[in-house]
Amino acid sequence: MARIAGVSLPPTKRVETALTYIYGIGITTAHKVLEATGISPDIRVKDLSEAQSNALRDAVEKVYKVEGDLKREVLLNIKRMKEIGCYRGTRHVRNLPVHGQRTRTNSRTVRGNVRRTMGSGKRKLEKT
Repeated sequence: MARIAGVSLPPTKRVETALTYIYGIGITTAHKVLEATGISPDIRVKDLSEAQSNALRDAVEKVYKVEGDLKREVLLNIKRMKEIGCYRGTRHVRNLPVHGQRTRTNSRTVRGNVRRTMGSGKRKLEKT
């Protein structure tokens, strides 16, 4: 079982797919890593030799910022935007979409699936 950047890669998957389980590595980056190390993308993770897995580990951890470091950098960037009060920072603070999407009908997951329609408003208490 190969461990790269603290992530255990699934042994039955192809290497190019298994590398995408690491936060910060997509399919394009996985292809670049495999091309740089000279490993075939068709090989399964369980069939990797020790030298090949070491080469993958070195290529990923030394060249790319992945997992904890990348998550920390993203969080610091968001925190910086909030502190300087830029538009994207204020959108983050209010839990609204950041990249210019409309909010009238979409963005339900960002807003917490709040459904505001005609019938769900505050009802007046009836006097008895």
